[in-house]
Amino acid sequence: MASRRSNQGLDWLNFFVANVQTGFGPFIAVYLTTEAWTQAEIGQALSLGTIAVMLSQLPAGGLVDRLRDKRLVAAGAGIAVAVSAVLFAAVPDWPAVMLAEVLHSVASALLGPAIAAISLALAGYGGLGLRLGRNARFASLGNGCAALALGLCGAYLSSRAVFWLTAILMLPALFALSQVQAGELRTQAADLAADRGCASLLRDTVALLADRHVLAFAGCVVLFHLSNAALLPLVASDVTREAGDMANLFIAISIVLPQAVVTVISPWVGRAADRSVRRLVLTLGFAAVPLRAALFAMVADRPELLVAAQLLDGVSAAVFGVMVPVIAADLTRHSNQFNLCMGVFGLASAAGATASTFLAGRIADAASETTALLALAGCGILAALAVLLASGQRHPRPLPLDVAVEPAS
Repeated sequence: MASRRSNQGLDWLNFFVANVQTGFGPFIAVYLTTEAWTQAEIGQALSLGTIAVMLSQLPAGGLVDRLRDKRLVAAGAGIAVAVSAVLFAAVPDWPAVMLAEVLHSVASALLGPAIAAISLALAGYGGLGLRLGRNARFASLGNGCAALALGLCGAYLSSRAVFWLTAILMLPALFALSQVQAGELRTQAADLAADRGCASLLRDTVALLADRHVLAFAGCVVLFHLSNAALLPLVASDVTREAGDMANLFIAISIVLPQAVVTVISPWVGRAADRSVRRLVLTLGFAAVPLRAALFAMVADRPELLVAAQLLDGVSAAVFGVMVPVIAADLTRHSNQFNLCMGVFGLASAAGATASTFLAGRIADAASETTALLALAGCGILAALAVLLASGQRHPRPLPLDVAVEPAS
């Protein structure tokens, strides 16, 4: 049984890591614009970061699987994220920004799996859903608080100050990590990892990618992000046209409101993940995306209704954020490839999101934004059907959507 100190340490680790990662969102584009970067140059920097994230997903997951001390991995990755923030703030020229983007991307690819591994080692398979629900709640609170704090920092100090504050916020994150007791993280999976070398990473990756259960859910993940990623950027232009000077306020509310929903419902989703209703909950979470896209298409000229429709984004985000690691844990329970599997799903997420923004932009230019929204809704329907069909199949080793998690021994 994990101690209260360790559980609270992990809670606040998620909170402060979310604080830090919020600093690398839209604030990068704002900051580089103030430093006289062109839109093309900013796009190149952000694209490099996206490519680095995609390329590092699988190696990072495999590395975390093989290292016994997950806390050390998380600490090292956190320090690297802080260093990248310092680089942004101190040296906003081309080489330094490119280095910072790559460093942040690789470190983030390590940090996420490391926190997931600590969660699994602390809670066990039987309590993983509840633990992930707590993770999502504190991360959502962290995102909301950081968006407010960093926004005020940028408005009243400078865009550069945002990144100094981002780096400083890693200090309480590292302190929270130190409160997680190492002795409570010793699990059978960690012992197995210590006996395996990195030479087996390629073999394990090939074996995992040959698993039809993993591939089936990875396909669902691609479709989910294909339908979801471009929705808010698409309607942002409509909001700007209709709301005028109030557009920034509407967009800010559209970002914060789903975080509030995630904070409220994540514990319930976590409890559902440890029960036989997970298939229903996951399907409903996926179905929220096409419903949101359809609502966007119908009320594109009503900013207040667009904001209300964003409530559904919180539902899908909470379900996806909690359920995906639970499914990865079930699929790899006997193979010690949990983080490698998370890397596969992370790569699928990045691929789907990249394709979403590209295709939605092309469709909007060729036809209309409403057509693009309806196309994304169609992709979302396919995603929900794919999850429903995949979980309804019967295999020699059932998909984890069909079964409840067994209690941890």
